[in-house]
Amino acid sequence: MAAYGSNGVLRGEARFTEEQEELVIKSWNIMKDDSANIGHRFFLKIFEVAPSARELFSFLRNSDVPLEKNPRLKAHAMSVFVMTCEAAAQLRNTGKVTVGDTTLKRLGATHFKKGVSDAHFEVAKYALLETIKYGVPASMWSPAMKNAWGEAYDHLVAAIKQEMRPAALL
Repeated sequence: MAAYGSNGVLRGEARFTEEQEELVIKSWNIMKDDSANIGHRFFLKIFEVAPSARELFSFLRNSDVPLEKNPRLKAHAMSVFVMTCEAAAQLRNTGKVTVGDTTLKRLGATHFKKGVSDAHFEVAKYALLETIKYGVPASMWSPAMKNAWGEAYDHLVAAIKQEMRPAALL
């Protein structure tokens, strides 16, 4: 597990820079009006890369509703995508992930209970970056933007992992 400082930033990691913040905010401002559809594409990409990830979601198990039309998946995908992007956009200002403590504890406990592993987080990171790549104009996407979003995602995952323990211990 990553060493996480009291300020919410990974120990030994570079702080989120002004340039990274600018890239994240600029791209998020373009994507947020379509966050429901972009978030849904994010989860469809996860399931394309790792079909077994569907089993982590109780509302998808034994469902006859195609993923593309599943209203519960759409709602979940939008909330996850918006939370990820909003946390990324605020990272530099606060110096840490700004998801509320209660939400973070719930996320940690849920991810623990579902058996989410580092490999799952890596698939989600890949899917997030691919989704953002196609969610912004092609002229905007760059290695620097990919790095900025990757760094922001890593901070969010580190915060979730810090809370990954049984709910009874929270």
